[in-house]
Amino acid sequence: MKKIRKSTLFIVAAFIALFTVSSITGFDYYFGDNSTTVVKGVDDIRLGIDIRGGVDVTFAPADDYDATDEQLDAATQKIKTRLGTLGINDNEIYSDYKSDRIIVRFPWQAGESEYDAEAAVKELGEMAELTFRKGTDSETDEDGNIIPTGELVLTGDDVEKADYIQQPDNLKWVVLLKLKPDGKEKFADATAELAGTSTPISIWMDNTMISYPTVDEAITKGEATITGNFTSDSAKALAEQINSGALPFKMVTTSFKTISPTMGEGSLDAILLAAYIAFALIAVYMIVLYKVPGVVAVIALIGQIAGTLAAVTGWFGFMPGSTLTIPGIAGIILSVGMGVDANIITGERIKEELRSGKSLDSAIKIAYKRAFSAILDGNITNVIIAIILMGAFGVPSSFFSKILNSTIFRMFGATTEGVVYSFGFTLLVGVICNFIFGVFAAKLMVMACSKFKALQNRKLYGGDVK
Repeated sequence: MKKIRKSTLFIVAAFIALFTVSSITGFDYYFGDNSTTVVKGVDDIRLGIDIRGGVDVTFAPADDYDATDEQLDAATQKIKTRLGTLGINDNEIYSDYKSDRIIVRFPWQAGESEYDAEAAVKELGEMAELTFRKGTDSETDEDGNIIPTGELVLTGDDVEKADYIQQPDNLKWVVLLKLKPDGKEKFADATAELAGTSTPISIWMDNTMISYPTVDEAITKGEATITGNFTSDSAKALAEQINSGALPFKMVTTSFKTISPTMGEGSLDAILLAAYIAFALIAVYMIVLYKVPGVVAVIALIGQIAGTLAAVTGWFGFMPGSTLTIPGIAGIILSVGMGVDANIITGERIKEELRSGKSLDSAIKIAYKRAFSAILDGNITNVIIAIILMGAFGVPSSFFSKILNSTIFRMFGATTEGVVYSFGFTLLVGVICNFIFGVFAAKLMVMACSKFKALQNRKLYGGDVK
């Protein structure tokens, strides 16, 4: 490691301070009456059903369609995937085979002061069917609905993945589609036929035509672009809708109602108050017992908590947010406990090295090096447990679920899925943040502190004066 300078202390501490403030407050800006969220804060956290309540929705096949058990199961998985793409991990989904019903329960949207169950159902999204058709022909049925009649080219099942980007040349938002092998072949044949003609390939979501691009040349690489008057939000919504897949049958909402929280926000306030008191006591304990390393440990713990909250809110652009439940809060507390333990191990190591006659710089370097293996051993078990919980109780399309094949965990029941996933999520993120802030950042700050003449007294690190 390069030589640590005094300025490192201020740089790392300032970074943690700015990161903590931004993860708590977030950042919004206004253009006229429109508000745009750049960075999400704690007010954007979606609280779980057990804390804040939510909505209970019952879906049924439209037009008295007699769905099979397999179709109901497929629809259930599609809805669960849709909820996952919205970051709603605290959900309960049941399939009632006898009455052809699907019951879905999920928490309120973050920031709602007055609960609107109908709006919450709308947020879940309509599972519209995506189709690509030759031309733009359509007809109107007896009810006045527009029905596309062009020759079918592709359906949503032919799409492997959808993403949304802003084109650099014209700054317009578009949706990118990656097609499956069968879809790639069908799309290549259709575009080869229509290339250079005035007949476009129209793109429909149910009975709404969203785009009708003309074909300049055959598209054979299995990738297509949906253009239109998209905003960032509408392009994202369409991509998520496509990724959720088409349902095996059209569904309608037969009922929805609100759910009262099992604990409520009053209990959450009590939990947070207890957490503040506990953190204050921990801070005093660490500072009194370990002096300079103790102060650094408190700063590192603040960074660790901020990192966990940032992951829950969706602060990081590369990962979606997650619903925070009571077990999720428990995961944060457990990870903080592991962070305190890591700092205690390091603090005791520094004391031992100083008492054995090492110089201050050598004692700090050796202490962190020798403490790392013990910290790693203590946290690796939690990482494994968190991954198993997220894989077992996450949405089927999630990374860990695909690896661990979560179908073997169905014996635990659907009612535990969301809250258990939340626990695993906050535990895993907390452990990762522990290594970033409690080990790496803390080491930089302690080594930088030792460069200040006023902080070179060995007693300030638990050693004897020498």
